[in-house]
Amino acid sequence: MTRRRIGWLAGCVAVIGALGTAVATPQTPAAGTAIPRTADGRPDLSGFWQAMTTASYDIEAHAAAPGVPAGLGVVEGGELPYHASALPKKAENWRTRATADTESKCFLPGVPRIMYMPFPFQIVQTPQAVLMVFEYLHATRNVFMNTPHLRGPLEFWMGDSRGRWEGDTLVVDVVHFNDQTWFDRAGNSHSPELHVVERYTLTDRDHMAYTATIDDPKVFSRPWTMSLVLYRHTEPNFQLLDYECSAFALDDLPIVPPGETRP
Repeated sequence: MTRRRIGWLAGCVAVIGALGTAVATPQTPAAGTAIPRTADGRPDLSGFWQAMTTASYDIEAHAAAPGVPAGLGVVEGGELPYHASALPKKAENWRTRATADTESKCFLPGVPRIMYMPFPFQIVQTPQAVLMVFEYLHATRNVFMNTPHLRGPLEFWMGDSRGRWEGDTLVVDVVHFNDQTWFDRAGNSHSPELHVVERYTLTDRDHMAYTATIDDPKVFSRPWTMSLVLYRHTEPNFQLLDYECSAFALDDLPIVPPGETRP
């Protein structure tokens, strides 16, 4: 870990430490399987985690294409419930994805996309806040516990995250987005009305069930949910490394792969 990242973490922990100490679709741990807990009895989510999925390329099921590995998708029920009026925008995003996706410009990917980018991240937990530090772009998230959202409307790249515990599940409510981020490289996107409710549940010490329910009445006809598993890194001396994004790294993607008919 670089000195800059160590310093950032130390500063955050020191600030939150002034407030207190140590902070998962819900599934219950198998009988006899202990999950780590903090001093106040909450599940301890602290550690290094990573999603092992191709959702960053396309959250829906998709075949392999040049530069894109195949994936089974993470959307519950399969198909996204787009309004007919939003489909032209989706099609345009697909056609221009090599440069229109803000990931290609090295901007922050938003929520929930940051959670399944193919890079590890670290959680640091206290009773007052859950801090997330991402290898991708040095991105960070601050989930403030049991506090109201900032007064809006506001347009943040990563939204405004507020958390609460429901039993052993951390529930994070996220609002105040801009409309620049996408859910994936396939062009699935949203409006500033996006409202995300995330759920983090430890199923055992090294696996965490993650769901994100998406509500955006301007783009989708109903709320829908994506679900995936986050895996804890247990390698000795594991640490986050620096990832310096290169702008327009997606330019080598073909505009329409041979034989491709999507969307």
